[in-house]
Amino acid sequence: MDITLIKTFVEVANSGSFVAACDRLFVTQSAVSLRIQRLEDSLGHPLFIRSKAGAILTPAGEQFERYALSLLKIWEEARQQIAIPEGYTKSLTIGGQYSLWPRLGFRWVDALRVNMPELSIRTEVGMPDRLTRFLVEGMVQAALLYTPQLRPGLIVEKALEDELIMVASFPDASANNKDGYVFVDWGPEFTHAHAIALPHLTNPGLTMSLGALTAEYIAHRRAVAYLPARAVKRRVDAGILHIVADAPRFPYPAWVVWRDDLDETIADNARNALQRVAQAAEKEQETVIDQLDAMEDSDTG
Repeated sequence: MDITLIKTFVEVANSGSFVAACDRLFVTQSAVSLRIQRLEDSLGHPLFIRSKAGAILTPAGEQFERYALSLLKIWEEARQQIAIPEGYTKSLTIGGQYSLWPRLGFRWVDALRVNMPELSIRTEVGMPDRLTRFLVEGMVQAALLYTPQLRPGLIVEKALEDELIMVASFPDASANNKDGYVFVDWGPEFTHAHAIALPHLTNPGLTMSLGALTAEYIAHRRAVAYLPARAVKRRVDAGILHIVADAPRFPYPAWVVWRDDLDETIADNARNALQRVAQAAEKEQETVIDQLDAMEDSDTG
């Protein structure tokens, strides 16, 4: 059976829409429709009920879904096992959002290479939807995400406590001044809390969905934005970015999502390694938070 048809079926089932599936698969809607039609012809049953509102699984589609996920898992296991380089006996693919790689993902890889020298590691970067799809399909076995999506076969655990703090490329910036403010889209919860706490900054005219990469943008311009304390520590220490003391802080934990069928030995080693790396990262973050607390105390003293 063509594995492309299976992947297309899973994407339509997950998104509930042929249109959304074609966007995620980077193909036309007619191509998605043709693939599903071919699959339905092969099985002899319709898999989706189509309407203007989207597409929902038929009873046959619901029954087929668990087999489709199993087929994808077996395919990915075979593909990855065959691709294991000589000298290695196990493999693990880790995904992560861009913002979580520099001070968490890379160090996790380092720790795993020390603990399990027989482990071949591959990494992926992407937004939550893409990484969740990779997890469901078995292309990725663990992923670091700020906004995890709970799906069958996946386990979500907190990896790191983080905080979003306002930083500026110039000293003496204030949360009351909207000049140069860049709104970073950290998800619906942050957007809601931000709108309540800072209504005058809700629509600044420039919005970015680039995560911690936004730090690179504001560092070279007269600009202000909310970024993870952990991610900006180095630039704050170097005097490139400056903490805005009168701005509220927002909790923003990072999560690790595991496939529940991950090899037990790999899962135990990976979990222990990540815990140690996360503890070290949180200690680094504490220095930035302590600095911010000291600034706030001096303002109120």
